[in-house]
Order: sequence, then structure tokens, then C-alpha cells
Amino acid sequence: QVQLVESGGGLVQAGGSLRLSCAASGRTFSVFAMAWFRQAPGKERQFVARIKLRDSTTHYGESAQGRFTISRDNAKNTVDLQMNTLKPEDTAVYYCAADRYFHTNVVNTANYDYWGQGTQVTVSS
Repeated sequence: QVQLVESGGGLVQAGGSLRLSCAASGRTFSVFAMAWFRQAPGKERQFVARIKLRDSTTHYGESAQGRFTISRDNAKNTVDLQMNTLKPEDTAVYYCAADRYFHTNVVNTANYDYWGQGTQVTVSS
């Protein structure tokens, strides 16, 4: 089992920045990649970004391109999401997820084995 705990959410004005962090514990050696998703009220969970732990290869969702950066610290078992130029439409609960295997479809929530409890990000206009 792998446990994931997110932190760093909060309230920020449009145009501001936030940095989310996901701390992993347990059988972290079994994790191939980690990702961030988000879910706004009444909407489906949406892929934000993913990073492979071995070589830091990244993938970004369309909404994150150019504004968000995912990074990892294998020594600390953490994955961060730096979010800049935030917009009100970025308001959502942000979830950290861990994947034990390689997948070509990185946006499918069903491909992730472990999830955190989420952290709220609210962007005011």
C-alpha cells in the first residue's frame, strides 16, 4: 500500500500562485509515476499533470500547459505542483495519485492505484 497526503491548498486571488505538495509513504518503491488531478463541483475529475519517478518525464493537461509545473524529490518521496497565473476556473479539489505501471493513457483515473484525500484550491476573481 501507498499513502498519499496533499498539502498547500488555500485561497488565492486570480493571477497569484500556489504550490501543492504530495507526500508519499509506504511501498513507494512500487510507484512508477505520480500525478495531480482536480475536480470542481459537479464536474468529472480532470487530469492536470504527471511525472515519472525514474526520469522525471512529464505530461500536462491542456489547462496546465504553460502555467503549472510538476516536480519530484525522490529522496523525500514528494511530488509538488507549482501553479502560477491562477484563474478562477482553476478552483477545485486537487488530488495526488500514484500509478504502479506504465500507461499510454495517463489521463484515465482508472489507471491510478492510490489517491490522496485532496486539498482545496480556491481562486477568487
